Amino acid sequence: MKTVVIKDKDLSYAVEVIKNGGLVGVPTETVYGLAGNGLDAAAVARIYEVKGRPEIKPLSLLVPGLDVAATVCDGIPKSAHLLAEAFWPGPLTIVLPKSDTVPSIVTAGGDTIGVRCPDHPLTLELLRLSEIPAAAPSANISDMPSPKSAEEVLEYFSGKIDCVIDGGKCELGIESTIVSLTEDTYKIIRQGALSEEHIRSVLGLN
Repeated sequence: MKTVVIKDKDLSYAVEVIKNGGLVGVPTETVYGLAGNGLDAAAVARIYEVKGRPEIKPLSLLVPGLDVAATVCDGIPKSAHLLAEAFWPGPLTIVLPKSDTVPSIVTAGGDTIGVRCPDHPLTLELLRLSEIPAAAPSANISDMPSPKSAEEVLEYFSGKIDCVIDGGKCELGIESTIVSLTEDTYKIIRQGALSEEHIRSVLGLN
């Protein structure tokens, strides 16, 4: 397999790859992701295989906004609306109860799903054009450093994935903060680029 590098704004090839179950390296403001159709169990299985990621570790979904998040989550509480309005697109992954549309392989058999709207115009456009939420962990071999450029993605996956969108170097270079809203209050699951202080402020907890 030859990995195609997309350097312009024509994403038609990447859209077809996602729709046909292939894998695309995508830029975000945090780190590059390895994206596949998040509603296609076979595509998600390829992500786990290529990364060497244990299938007991769940994946999150990239979405272009709350309207698409609502299709993969079993309800969007007010707290999620507040955080999305404040920080999306941006480095915040929100964990909510999943809907039945999400294959169990995505959540490692769990009943929650993380959703994030990434702050990069090319990846947002890919999500809009494909009309598919993308499972997209960092585009690295498991336990290796997360890539911050298309070149670093190719070092890991050249010849193993269909294409990579070259969106330049990642602005932040650190993973998103993950916050769970599945209980009565919030819980930080992973501290990343967004501070807990900002989250508490938006939720009116400061």
